[in-house]
Amino acid sequence: MIQVFNYITDIQKFLKSEREKGHSVGLVPTMGALHEGHLSLVRRAEKENDIVVASVFVNPVQFNNSTDFEKYPRTPERDIEMLQNAGCDAVFVPSEKEMYPVPVTDKYDFGDLERVMEGVCRPGHFNGVAIVVRKLFEIVMPDRAYFGEKDFQQQAIIRKLVADLSLNLTIVPCDIVREKDGLAMSSRNMRLTPEERAVAPMIYKVLSEVAALKDSLSPDEMKKLALEKYADIKDFDVEYVEITDETNLKSIKSWDNCKNARIFVALQLGQVRLIDNLRIF
Repeated sequence: MIQVFNYITDIQKFLKSEREKGHSVGLVPTMGALHEGHLSLVRRAEKENDIVVASVFVNPVQFNNSTDFEKYPRTPERDIEMLQNAGCDAVFVPSEKEMYPVPVTDKYDFGDLERVMEGVCRPGHFNGVAIVVRKLFEIVMPDRAYFGEKDFQQQAIIRKLVADLSLNLTIVPCDIVREKDGLAMSSRNMRLTPEERAVAPMIYKVLSEVAALKDSLSPDEMKKLALEKYADIKDFDVEYVEITDETNLKSIKSWDNCKNARIFVALQLGQVRLIDNLRIF
């Protein structure tokens, strides 16, 4: 039976007793409204650790849009049931007051990693992510923490956070989980209307079509083609398409000497903002 903790002292007491037994701990941080993508992280963590902890907390300090925060789906009872069925041992469901008893003023600088893509479109977002992730790491003290690659830039930021603070844990990247029609699983998908949900798979379809032309197109030509294809879909309002090196997220102008390229997109579909990415090679 999964154990549910609302208070930091309680989950720390539980984890202290597990560590005294020599048990390793895997952490899956989430904002709830869980889907198969989250559960795949839990199952991976369950295979690689003795104890799996998930957190369910909609983090206010990473939202630069108050409406987006208010509308973010919240399904805690369903989340807990899904986590139990996936093999999670404990879930941490704190209140905002429990996580932030005093106003948060921490400031982080992740350099060029936060000055592209999501960092430009969502000012302050990654600072808020760093605040909550560091706090969760300090509370849970996991051996490993699991993050999906749909939020690839976030994963890069968290890796730098761990390196900068010399934290003793391993960040485990996990593949994007997709619906049968290719749409990347996201809690935000719940907010799509049936009509929007029908067109949403075109996000991935365009990425796939464009990435398949890597041998005949330059990065700039590939980016231009993707923007043209998205522009043909009237429901999409594209914020960016970028092709970057996976390791440093710097824009790629030539395939020469490039070993790890990835294409990224962010767009608005109705009232919902969606992101996706695909490895080119």
